[in-house]
Amino acid sequence: MTDVSLSDLKAFAHVARHRGFQKAADALGVSRSSLSHALKGLERQLGVRLLHRTTRSVAVTEDGEQLLQRLVPLLRELDDLLDAVSHGQDELVGTLRINANRGGARWLLRHVVPIFQQRHPRVVLDLVAEGQLVDIVGEGFDAGVRLAESVPKDMVSVPFGGDIRFVAVAAPDYVEAFGAPATPADLMSHRCIRQRLPSGKRYRWEFEKGTQQLALDVPGMLSLDDNDLMVEAATDGLGVAFVPESFARPALDSGALVLLLEDWTPASPGLCLYYASYRHVPAPLKAFIAVIREATQGRDYP
Repeated sequence: MTDVSLSDLKAFAHVARHRGFQKAADALGVSRSSLSHALKGLERQLGVRLLHRTTRSVAVTEDGEQLLQRLVPLLRELDDLLDAVSHGQDELVGTLRINANRGGARWLLRHVVPIFQQRHPRVVLDLVAEGQLVDIVGEGFDAGVRLAESVPKDMVSVPFGGDIRFVAVAAPDYVEAFGAPATPADLMSHRCIRQRLPSGKRYRWEFEKGTQQLALDVPGMLSLDDNDLMVEAATDGLGVAFVPESFARPALDSGALVLLLEDWTPASPGLCLYYASYRHVPAPLKAFIAVIREATQGRDYP
């Protein structure tokens, strides 16, 4: 049996995942040169080439892929075992860092965090709410929360909160004064309250009806970067807003706002908690996911 180092196997898994040495070295907290030396030593011990290296890229060989498919589940199982031995099954400790948008953070604070803190009082939860998409691994987060369509394909997703629907809304006085748009194209002659994304770009309003799909850069003299403020501005008659229905629902129920273009705004997959598929899932994150799933089961959503 070949006597190889566990740290070298973990190093190979990281390099294969990142398709490069620098990002893998950053994730492991080692130098690029030491990581490259470890991988060359692993290949010598195994007697096979695991990686194709060029000056610009790294690719996994066929032998490397065979090793990786068996190695990643074993590394996860080993990490689970060490977690169980270190902390015990009933008492978790540590810090759990989650990056979320405001809507996701609000849902978690309402439905998940109270239960999680009651069950695991020794886990420190660091919940960062911001609108900008970040590299959760590079920024040191255990998990992130975003709309399903924004989750990177190589991440594991845990959906929660039900489907989401973006709706066009306006105050009754605005509709009386300017009329209601019959189609999304009619918005081009309306006063729209535009949304500024954290990147600085304006959000294009997306509509769908049957096989028709539209993404409009609507006109408007007012741009905001907060859904609550957009709802407030629409309620004050400043124009048409396009926001998640959950933000507008209180004003819709009270009659302060009315729905526009309702047949052009179907529901789509909502929020997901996501995390890297290739990394060890810490015990606090597993426990947090368990509470999310409990909170999601059997719940009706608007």
